[in-house]
Amino acid sequence: MLIKGKLNSNKYILAIHSTNKYFGFASRIVNNENPHDQFFIKKFDKDLSNNLIFDLSEFLSGTSLDSIERITVSNGPANFNATRLIVVLARTISQQIKCPLDYYSCYRIMAKRIALKNNISNKNKPFWIMNHLRNRGYIAGKYIVDLSLNDSYNSIINEIIKPKLYKEINYKNKYFEVDYDTKDDLIELLELSYENHNKSVLNSWEDVLPIYPISAIN
Repeated sequence: MLIKGKLNSNKYILAIHSTNKYFGFASRIVNNENPHDQFFIKKFDKDLSNNLIFDLSEFLSGTSLDSIERITVSNGPANFNATRLIVVLARTISQQIKCPLDYYSCYRIMAKRIALKNNISNKNKPFWIMNHLRNRGYIAGKYIVDLSLNDSYNSIINEIIKPKLYKEINYKNKYFEVDYDTKDDLIELLELSYENHNKSVLNSWEDVLPIYPISAIN
């Protein structure tokens, strides 16, 4: 059971994320100059719907919902059921405690890692992240690196086209395969949300919906 009521004076950012095989939580104290992030990562199974709230309650043990300053969540594309569940959870908590809810596509979260691995630094050369689906086409999103405002974390990667389904892709463009890394993705979610916190960005739970370009039926 999630606890309502103040237990300490610290304020936290809560990150909730899922990939094709894993889901996880992370938290960061917002008023700490040297934050020590906390993580919980678990491989999900058919009981995710029953265990998700229990696992979050265990992760938040000793921390009240009122201590959450803002929430950040990935809204896909990944495993449809897991994405739907974590989005519903994030929206519900955000609405209940009236805190901002940040949201980013899974491809946007991994884009900086892919750019760093492949030495992409030219903002005039966009790149695509794609996932090839057998007999269905490709889920792909388009990104650029923008270091012109290097004092802003959010300016490093811009999402030009959100992930969507394509029947074919143009191989003249630069493509990279999806690269899920649950812990690194959680860190990226915390960093993006921390930047929004410092800028007093107020994103609403009402705007957050799962991204999944194809039917939920596999």
